[in-house]
Amino acid sequence: MSHWVYLLVAITGLGVVTLLARGSFFLLPASVDLPPGIERALRYAPACALVAIIAPALLTRDGHLYASASNEQVWGVAAAALVFVKTRNMLAMMAVGMVVFTLLRLYA
Repeated sequence: MSHWVYLLVAITGLGVVTLLARGSFFLLPASVDLPPGIERALRYAPACALVAIIAPALLTRDGHLYASASNEQVWGVAAAALVFVKTRNMLAMMAVGMVVFTLLRLYA
């Protein structure tokens, strides 16, 4: 299976699973109440789907695990995460992550 077909199938599958998990509750009768723990856990479904898409691209290269200090992508994500935790500014997070990634890729 080509890379693009695999990516399309993964995104579509994750979208369908997220839609079914989040949207199925609209189909349930109003008298059915879910336990609070399940409702809390379902709030994280979109973030989990996003991580499932991004993590393989971030931690692999040419189909093999590439978790080393020379992985520019990991440093870019780490810098972006740190900026977001400190500032809660999405634009600053993206800018810093891309600048760190680009500088490391060009000069390291």
